[in-house]
Amino acid sequence: MKQSVNFLLSGGGTAGHIYPAVAIANELKKTMPNAKFLFVGAKGKMEMEKVPEKGYEIIGLNIAGIHRKKPWKNLLLPLKILQSFWKAFLIVKKFKPTIAIGTGGYASFPTIYVAKLLGVKTLLQEQNSFPGITNKILAKKADCICVAYDGLEKFFPKNNILKTGNPVRQDLLDTNEKRVQAIEFFNLEPHKKTVLIVGGSLGAKKINELIEKNLDWLLEKNLQLIWQTGKNNFEQLKKYQEKSGVHVFDFIQKMDFAYAASDYIISRTGGIIAELCIVGKPVILIPSPNVAEDHQTKNAEALANSNAALILKETAFDDFKSMLNNLTLDPKLCSELSRNIKQKATPNATKEIAQEINRLINLK
Repeated sequence: MKQSVNFLLSGGGTAGHIYPAVAIANELKKTMPNAKFLFVGAKGKMEMEKVPEKGYEIIGLNIAGIHRKKPWKNLLLPLKILQSFWKAFLIVKKFKPTIAIGTGGYASFPTIYVAKLLGVKTLLQEQNSFPGITNKILAKKADCICVAYDGLEKFFPKNNILKTGNPVRQDLLDTNEKRVQAIEFFNLEPHKKTVLIVGGSLGAKKINELIEKNLDWLLEKNLQLIWQTGKNNFEQLKKYQEKSGVHVFDFIQKMDFAYAASDYIISRTGGIIAELCIVGKPVILIPSPNVAEDHQTKNAEALANSNAALILKETAFDDFKSMLNNLTLDPKLCSELSRNIKQKATPNATKEIAQEINRLINLK
């Protein structure tokens, strides 16, 4: 009797870790509909809600990161780590994965580490130009690390690196065809230009403050907004829904529609970069300075240096109005930005990662 193919996937904490894992699972499911899929996440994190919404089973580990601002919360961290490793051990022993796939985040560390310890093939997917500590440690023993940027041999074993680009949700590949439907979905006015504001799946306080400060000016320019605030700031900002042309969300489920309806995008520069390249809209990138090695700025500069995006640093928010004016008043600039950012897209990334997974399975 032929043994079933079991895929164990782990990644979470933010959409930048969750959706690449879901995209990979969806691609594998196309060619192996009878395969079994199991996700492992961190209890209380967004993957515990988002992964089941996509039709996959997920088990949560009681694990968290280090609290730098509230150190007393770290007292139970060693116990949580031990519990997580033990539970990961039980999951791997019971599920018997053919391969384990990690896309970063707290839960992926014990899951992928234990899988490798028990002789399971492992593949990592790194979204950023500067990897997180989880993937840096796991990469030492991983069979393959799929990356989106050059220069990652500084952190990963060179012979195991495969540059594929970042996997994206397949529903983003045809957003231009959804524009009319998207405008109706968000109840937008077709004759007005639309700005999409995305501060990452968890939101970005600085970006929210920037938009709030300039909200009346944006509306005076006859713009309308699709504004994802993140859950932490939503309660204090949802009052602006009362203003005509302002559509506020804590999290946007139909991102394909949000991209389709937008004319300009204001965004952070983490894993979302891959989506922005696919969508190809003029974008103002606002990198977070509070990340390891300032990698979001490096992500943004990789586009800006090719005239594929504009960069607005948090220290230069006074330039926001003039930068947005440049977009709204210069169709030629918008066309150049759109054309150049599309050239950076890697629409086949998910398929290439799935092919590498198949190769590793066959090697086994």
